[in-house]
Amino acid sequence: MQKFERDGEEKIEEARTPPDRRIVVGVDASEESMAALRWAARYAASIGADLDVVHAWHALDEHAWLQSLPPPADPTDIARKALANVVDEVVTPGSLRVQTSVLEGHAAQVLVNASNGADMLVVGNRGFGGFDGLLLGSVSGHCATHASCSVVIIRGTGSMD
Repeated sequence: MQKFERDGEEKIEEARTPPDRRIVVGVDASEESMAALRWAARYAASIGADLDVVHAWHALDEHAWLQSLPPPADPTDIARKALANVVDEVVTPGSLRVQTSVLEGHAAQVLVNASNGADMLVVGNRGFGGFDGLLLGSVSGHCATHASCSVVIIRGTGSMD
């Protein structure tokens, strides 16, 4: 509570807590998405926001963590464990609240859906799919066009040919 005087009259005002802030970041194990995760974690910590780390997978598109696994492996469990390892490597424990999600579907649409109610969506400029030489991937382009919040696209450190 805060006490103040206005027009000679003493008033008491309840302190308002800021609404929960949420930064969503898409991760697919590419160097660009790792750079996006590092940036999003630093930004979320600096503004006191929660970090929502999302990995989308689709049976036809999944290349990130399932390349060398035999068919009986459950892709969601494998991706969930790999995502947890990536987050543990990048995010300092206790520095912010982190939630991880592994969702089935095309990455572009999953990330656009995850952006609902978020303050920001962060993605790498390219993932594992696509063609060499492109500066912007189809997922990051789709997110920039369709997300319901601001979108930050992070370039990886890899060299461009």
